[in-house]
Amino acid sequence: MKQFLAAAFASLALAFASPVFAQTPPNVLIVGQIAEPKSLDPHAVTAVNDFRILVNVYDGLVRYKDGTLEVEPSLATDWTISDDGKTYTFKLREGVTFHDGTPFDAEAVKFNFDRMLKEDHPFHDTGPFPLAFFFSAVEEVNAIDATTVEFKLKEPYAPFLSNLAYPTGLIVSPAAVEKDGKDFGRHPVGTGAFKFVEWEANSRVVVEKNPDYWDGAPPLEAVIYRPITDANTRIAEMLSGGLDVMVEVPPDSLKQFRDDAAFTVYEQAGPHLWFLILNTKEGPFAKKEIRQAANYAIDKKALVDNILQGTAEVAAGPTPPAFAWAYNESLEPYPYDPEKAKQLLADAGYDGSPLTFYVTEGGSGMLDPVAMGTAIQADLEAVGMKVNIETYEWNTFLGKVNPGLEGRADMAEMAWMTNDPDTLPFLTLRSEALPDSGGFNSGYYSNPKVDELLEKARSSTDQNERAGLYKQMQEIVKEDAPWVFVANWKQNAVTTASVENFKLQPSFFLMLQDVAKPQ
Repeated sequence: MKQFLAAAFASLALAFASPVFAQTPPNVLIVGQIAEPKSLDPHAVTAVNDFRILVNVYDGLVRYKDGTLEVEPSLATDWTISDDGKTYTFKLREGVTFHDGTPFDAEAVKFNFDRMLKEDHPFHDTGPFPLAFFFSAVEEVNAIDATTVEFKLKEPYAPFLSNLAYPTGLIVSPAAVEKDGKDFGRHPVGTGAFKFVEWEANSRVVVEKNPDYWDGAPPLEAVIYRPITDANTRIAEMLSGGLDVMVEVPPDSLKQFRDDAAFTVYEQAGPHLWFLILNTKEGPFAKKEIRQAANYAIDKKALVDNILQGTAEVAAGPTPPAFAWAYNESLEPYPYDPEKAKQLLADAGYDGSPLTFYVTEGGSGMLDPVAMGTAIQADLEAVGMKVNIETYEWNTFLGKVNPGLEGRADMAEMAWMTNDPDTLPFLTLRSEALPDSGGFNSGYYSNPKVDELLEKARSSTDQNERAGLYKQMQEIVKEDAPWVFVANWKQNAVTTASVENFKLQPSFFLMLQDVAKPQ
């Protein structure tokens, strides 16, 4: 394998040097990513950009069934749930080893969750673990025997299995964490279809085939993930043959690829929301009427039709319509009504103070963010709201937004792709999900009724009851307008025609275990 990769790298270097004659190495898939990963530790990251790598290096106890968000076995072969919904017992797959040769067993599972959830765990400080919220209902994890692990919950928690299938639930090698500590995210070890080889900063992450993968060795010999933050550069690389796969194709380039037989375009709907976080704690957006004015002032249909060229729909509220069972179909998007926006601003006594607006150059599901930010700025200024844009690279942007907007900005772009209707509101709209508590409520929104509805919904085991609670929550949040609700996106990717068995998933992950690229 080392000789194969050396030859592949030589071929790749030649391709980069001469893009007109570029050809990717045989049986190696080159993926154009939208940004440099933050980490390759699944417990330490939040971005789909990183998840697209992690799901091929690690496995969880369960995973999403192909083409769905339904849960199926993975490292666990089956499980039982107690009658009170508070105890989950998993039977583990036997004979699985981590890439470092150490055994996967119940103690390894316990190590992973104790590491995230227990502050006194010896490797807890290798975090932070921002999505440990997913497992906040877990009281204790017990290794019953080598192949049986038990999760005891404080209360029934409906999204538990779905959250285990999310990348935060991926299982890392305890021995590797003990060896590398805080540097584990640069030296990942899992049980997945591909094994980590190297990470050259701002250049590539390389993984190679795991020939002993429990679910069958993948057809590809290796995958090389290249961070290319500029969309035009990614397009040029794809057209010249330097990439086999490009994710998040700008809308105005989709037709070009569709019309070229050398490429295949993929699209897949999923639970996505693109929105603007508003600072409800201080500044103009502390007043609901001014937040509502921003929703009326922005021509979201023009954004969707002109900038996104029909690859998204206008969002009506905080829950994506892809969650059909929990989506409130009675909600209508805020209409474009600049005159009403002006009246609300006048009634609220808006003094014309300039607004600071954080925009990113690109990131997971961010939908042409610079062009979107510029158009939003123009719409707000047309009703008398002066806006100063500050633009940042994705990981820098997250470092400014995730700690909260207080003292920093009045508004910020954001996008989430989620696995359950509980996830986005619970992590971003609850009063207790503030940044200093480990949550993502960067705009400091607080409504006790919303908190109550979310707590009830996540503990209910009746889906109809959960749906009713989520629909009530959506009505309140739309009225309170802690965000500007902009768009729900249909994800896309393009591959060269030689790539086989490629699929997009409603989870927004890139599952490459079955992908082939014949020589």
